[in-house]
Amino acid sequence: MRNYFLAAETLWLREIVRFVRQRNRIVGALGTPLLFWLIIGSGLGRSFQAGGSGGGYLEYFFPGTLALIVLFTAIFSTISIIEDRQVGFLQSVLVAPVPRSAVTLGKIMGATTLAVLQALMFLALAPIAGISLDLQKFFGLAGVLTMMGFSLSALGYLIAWRMESTQGFHAIMNLLLIPLWLLSGALFPPSGAPGWIRGIIRANPLTYGIAAVRQILFWGNRMESGLPSLAASLAVSALFCVAAFIATTLVAGKR
Repeated sequence: MRNYFLAAETLWLREIVRFVRQRNRIVGALGTPLLFWLIIGSGLGRSFQAGGSGGGYLEYFFPGTLALIVLFTAIFSTISIIEDRQVGFLQSVLVAPVPRSAVTLGKIMGATTLAVLQALMFLALAPIAGISLDLQKFFGLAGVLTMMGFSLSALGYLIAWRMESTQGFHAIMNLLLIPLWLLSGALFPPSGAPGWIRGIIRANPLTYGIAAVRQILFWGNRMESGLPSLAASLAVSALFCVAAFIATTLVAGKR
């Protein structure tokens, strides 16, 4: 067990060190969601009401922007798997006498740490959207964002493991993860969508992570009808983490 956690910790620390040395990644992970939030939120602010709650679009879109930051960080971090394979580092790791799950855990936890830290930095803009924060909300959001970051990082890892080029990885990301975010209630309320889109949103596991973030930010104010409860959202998010990690470990364990 000592070797297991040492391997995971080493790979986790490597992801943090690489990020510190590539600070321009902060601009990509924070800058794009910030522009989305300000431009889209300001443009739709006067024409949007979330289920009669009185909140504007900047307020509604804030949880979705947190999820977008986590998503972008997961994409940028899991690209390193392809780079590691190309330079030979991944092959060196795979011959080490440790389980493959230690390798996947270290890489995923590194991406998760970076995603959560950047999302928590964005919380400083919550007062602009009229959202009040306290320590209880902060730690609750940190827990939910950790589950969201872990599951999205594992999903990105799962896709990147079979990829030979970063171009192909970006194409799959745009085809899979961006629609996963769009159809999660992050951009528009499910209550006003057509029936088939509501069905996709209910089946989307990311929907429940964003719903948990929304309810922690507003403490039970669901903002629109049909939002799952906090308990159900946390349960589905936890199951999504476990399922994504198991799938990633199984794929990484194959020759």
